[in-house]
Amino acid sequence: MKTSPASSASLTRPPRALSVAAFVSSFDRFAVSPMLVLIAADLGVSLSASIAAASGYYLSYGLTQPLWGVLSDRFGRVRLMRVALLCAALAGVVSALMPVLGALVVARVVAGACFGAVIPTGLTYVGDTVEQSVRQRALTDLMAAAALGTALATGLGGVLAGLLDWRVAFIVPAVCALVCAFMLRSLPEPARAWHHTGAPPGVGRYFGAVLRQRWALLVFGLAFVEGAILLGAMPFLAPALQHTGIDAAVAGLAITAYGLGLWASSKVVKRLAGRRPAPVLMSVGGAQLCAGFALVAVDVGMVTVVVTALLLGGGWSFLHSSLQTWATSVVPEARGTSMAFFAAALFVGSAVASWAAGPLAELGRYPLLFGIAAGAMIPLTVVAALARHRYGPLRTETTQPQPE
Repeated sequence: MKTSPASSASLTRPPRALSVAAFVSSFDRFAVSPMLVLIAADLGVSLSASIAAASGYYLSYGLTQPLWGVLSDRFGRVRLMRVALLCAALAGVVSALMPVLGALVVARVVAGACFGAVIPTGLTYVGDTVEQSVRQRALTDLMAAAALGTALATGLGGVLAGLLDWRVAFIVPAVCALVCAFMLRSLPEPARAWHHTGAPPGVGRYFGAVLRQRWALLVFGLAFVEGAILLGAMPFLAPALQHTGIDAAVAGLAITAYGLGLWASSKVVKRLAGRRPAPVLMSVGGAQLCAGFALVAVDVGMVTVVVTALLLGGGWSFLHSSLQTWATSVVPEARGTSMAFFAAALFVGSAVASWAAGPLAELGRYPLLFGIAAGAMIPLTVVAALARHRYGPLRTETTQPQPE
């Protein structure tokens, strides 16, 4: 079914189908964390080796972002998400059938690349269709949907893996991805910068428009560090609990607090957005992230991990939504490409950090791992808040000119 372009900046919240797609993508991304120990035992490999199933996913998720961004700018947001979801569903089924670690990692790499198109393109869709004055609230709604996916993934993923089989946790999001592809069929395409000319600009112009903008490069750098700290260290919360003798299913349920904290905090951020300066929101988020990691650096236990997960969810909601809103506005004439680079930086950072932290996890040195994360949050928060203050108000968007 062919859809007509949607009016630019005409919505106040993301469409329901978009929120469901974000939920499914987030579920797939976080379901593997509580399963790493079980995957290692079932396939007869070390924990540090099984981490490749997660880090490979994150790496492909991040590295393919520039490609998805340019394709969405050129061919359309909705069309890209539907194709990516169909391919992700196939990769998920293949993941569940793989008998050895190498084949599993390849399948997860493909799944990560495909699911990687969904949330960043959804964020771009919000940037195209939601007025700037309420955009952070709409982005927070989308984040809340993703948070519920995270909460169910970390809890249900561990339960499915512990009580049934870890392969089942790959089948569930694959089936849901098929449903999402169907739901998105009637979502209208937003008008893009080149619609008035009838001919899309070349790939080079999109890349040039983004890479020549120094503020954009700074935002991407902040996203890289943020991904390295939170998304790189957080997957080790469940293995850290399992290292103390706690069952995988219980460890997964403990990490569910992250999604719940993110969901609850997103409601607070939605109320504060526009009423409090972005640097203040960033500072509050960074303080929560630092406190969360510092807590488990001192002691790893059920109570401390649950509290940490809540703090990480809250911190991510405050800090990341502020960075996301900034990223949607820093290069509006090439928003899809800009958001793709933002997501690429975020998940490449997480992949690099999770790979680097693998040896520490293998040795059971989780306090050191989490302590490094806590310490790194301090300069990130300071730089992000000061830079956003210096940037000033987001520029008003009236039209979206074609990239020069």
